Amino acid sequence: MKKINSRSKALFIAKIAQDKKAEDIVLLDMRKISNITDFFVILSGNSARQLRSIADYIIENLKQIGDKVWHLEGYPYSFWVLLDCGEVVVHLFTPGVRDFYNLERLWGDAPVLRLQTDEAE
Repeated sequence: MKKINSRSKALFIAKIAQDKKAEDIVLLDMRKISNITDFFVILSGNSARQLRSIADYIIENLKQIGDKVWHLEGYPYSFWVLLDCGEVVVHLFTPGVRDFYNLERLWGDAPVLRLQTDEAE
Protein backbone atom coordinates (compact mmCIF):
# COMPACT_ATOMS: atom_id res chain seq x y z
CA MET A 1 0.00 0.00 0.00
CA LYS A 2 1.25 3.48 -0.85
CA LYS A 3 2.48 5.53 2.11
CA ILE A 4 0.55 8.75 2.72
CA ASN A 5 2.30 12.06 3.41
CA SER A 6 2.54 13.39 6.95
CA ARG A 7 -0.17 16.07 6.56
CA SER A 8 -2.64 13.55 5.13
CA LYS A 9 -1.76 11.13 7.91
CA ALA A 10 -2.35 13.79 10.58
CA LEU A 11 -5.72 14.68 9.04
CA PHE A 12 -6.62 10.98 8.76
CA ILE A 13 -5.83 10.44 12.45
CA ALA A 14 -7.79 13.54 13.44
CA LYS A 15 -10.84 12.36 11.49
CA ILE A 16 -10.63 8.92 13.11
CA ALA A 17 -10.47 10.54 16.55
CA GLN A 18 -13.45 12.73 15.64
CA ASP A 19 -15.40 9.57 14.75
CA LYS A 20 -14.85 8.42 18.37
CA LYS A 21 -16.11 11.75 19.77
CA ALA A 22 -12.72 13.30 20.54
CA GLU A 23 -13.06 16.99 21.31
CA ASP A 24 -11.07 20.14 20.57
CA ILE A 25 -8.87 18.49 17.92
CA VAL A 26 -5.88 20.61 16.97
CA LEU A 27 -3.07 19.85 14.53
CA LEU A 28 0.26 21.62 15.02
CA ASP A 29 2.51 21.79 11.97
CA MET A 30 5.95 21.11 13.48
CA ARG A 31 7.88 20.82 10.20
CA LYS A 32 9.64 24.21 10.43
CA ILE A 33 10.25 24.25 14.18
CA SER A 34 11.20 20.70 15.17
CA ASN A 35 13.05 17.76 13.70
CA ILE A 36 11.26 15.34 16.03
CA THR A 37 8.06 15.01 14.01
CA ASP A 38 6.08 16.74 11.27
CA PHE A 39 2.74 17.11 13.08
CA PHE A 40 1.25 16.93 16.56
CA VAL A 41 -2.39 15.92 16.76
CA ILE A 42 -3.74 17.10 20.11
CA LEU A 43 -7.19 16.12 21.30
CA SER A 44 -9.32 15.70 24.38
CA GLY A 45 -11.49 12.90 25.71
CA ASN A 46 -13.60 12.96 28.85
CA SER A 47 -12.07 9.96 30.63
CA ALA A 48 -9.14 7.54 30.58
CA ARG A 49 -11.55 4.96 29.15
CA GLN A 50 -12.50 7.24 26.24
CA LEU A 51 -8.81 7.99 25.57
CA ARG A 52 -8.11 4.23 25.37
CA SER A 53 -11.04 3.77 23.00
CA ILE A 54 -9.80 6.58 20.74
CA ALA A 55 -6.22 5.26 20.85
CA ASP A 56 -7.36 1.72 19.99
CA TYR A 57 -9.42 3.04 17.08
CA ILE A 58 -6.48 5.04 15.73
CA ILE A 59 -4.18 2.01 15.98
CA GLU A 60 -6.74 -0.23 14.27
CA ASN A 61 -7.35 2.21 11.40
CA LEU A 62 -3.65 2.86 10.82
CA LYS A 63 -3.12 -0.90 10.47
CA GLN A 64 -5.89 -1.00 7.86
CA ILE A 65 -3.96 1.47 5.67
CA GLY A 66 -0.65 -0.34 6.18
CA ASP A 67 0.74 2.04 8.79
CA LYS A 68 1.39 1.61 12.49
CA VAL A 69 2.03 3.20 15.85
CA TRP A 70 5.75 2.94 16.63
CA HIS A 71 5.47 3.61 20.34
CA LEU A 72 2.71 4.01 22.90
CA GLU A 73 2.94 5.81 26.27
CA GLY A 74 0.42 6.29 29.05
CA TYR A 75 -1.82 3.44 28.04
CA PRO A 76 -4.00 1.97 29.58
CA TYR A 77 -4.55 3.99 32.76
CA SER A 78 -3.40 7.50 32.01
CA PHE A 79 -5.06 10.82 31.44
CA TRP A 80 -2.38 11.56 28.80
CA VAL A 81 -1.81 8.95 26.10
CA LEU A 82 0.88 9.47 23.49
CA LEU A 83 0.96 7.62 20.17
CA ASP A 84 4.20 7.93 18.18
CA CYS A 85 3.19 7.35 14.59
CA GLY A 86 6.54 8.46 13.16
CA GLU A 87 5.99 11.72 11.36
CA VAL A 88 2.83 12.31 13.42
CA VAL A 89 2.67 12.27 17.23
CA VAL A 90 -0.77 12.08 18.79
CA HIS A 91 -1.43 13.48 22.28
CA LEU A 92 -4.71 12.36 23.84
CA PHE A 93 -5.65 14.22 27.04
CA THR A 94 -8.45 14.59 29.51
CA PRO A 95 -9.38 18.31 29.63
CA GLY A 96 -7.73 19.12 32.98
CA VAL A 97 -4.44 17.46 32.05
CA ARG A 98 -4.49 19.16 28.67
CA ASP A 99 -4.99 22.53 30.32
CA PHE A 100 -2.13 21.84 32.73
CA TYR A 101 0.44 20.88 30.06
CA ASN A 102 -0.92 23.30 27.44
CA LEU A 103 1.10 21.99 24.49
CA GLU A 104 -0.52 24.51 22.19
CA ARG A 105 1.14 27.30 24.21
CA LEU A 106 4.42 25.42 24.67
CA TRP A 107 4.69 24.96 20.88
CA GLY A 108 3.08 28.35 20.17
CA ASP A 109 5.34 29.00 17.17
CA ALA A 110 3.79 26.08 15.27
CA PRO A 111 1.08 26.88 12.72
CA VAL A 112 -2.27 25.57 13.95
CA LEU A 113 -4.84 23.67 11.91
CA ARG A 114 -8.16 23.03 13.64
CA LEU A 115 -10.25 20.16 12.39
CA GLN A 116 -13.65 21.41 11.35
CA THR A 117 -16.70 19.49 12.48
CA ASP A 118 -19.24 18.27 9.97
CA GLU A 119 -22.00 20.02 11.89
CA ALA A 120 -23.41 23.34 10.77
CA GLU A 121 -22.99 26.14 13.28
